[in-house]
Amino acid sequence: MENIKVKNIASAENQRTFLDGSKRSAITLDSVIIGRGEYLPGWKWSLHAGPQTGKKSAAHIGYIISGQMVVQSPDKQQVTIGPDEAFEIGPGHDAWVIGNEPCVALDFTALDKK
Repeated sequence: MENIKVKNIASAENQRTFLDGSKRSAITLDSVIIGRGEYLPGWKWSLHAGPQTGKKSAAHIGYIISGQMVVQSPDKQQVTIGPDEAFEIGPGHDAWVIGNEPCVALDFTALDKK
């Protein structure tokens, strides 16, 4: 099974709990990192994740499973992303959960195979 990789994201090797209790886990396969986040109502990157990581927000490619999130670009443009919507967001954005249910999202980061 040299060319087949299977990992369970529920037992991910990379798990983080943010300051508000929201969680993100990630697994690394040969060509991609797949993350799954469950962001609680009221979660906001600039309040609950950025200060903890010490980084600016990175670019993201993802898919919303449930809940809703607003993403704000560095030039203050906003878009709401909800269930069954895929997205690609550049670095330097802010994002926050709206509504009363958690936002569950997958994100994907390609690995450089050089």
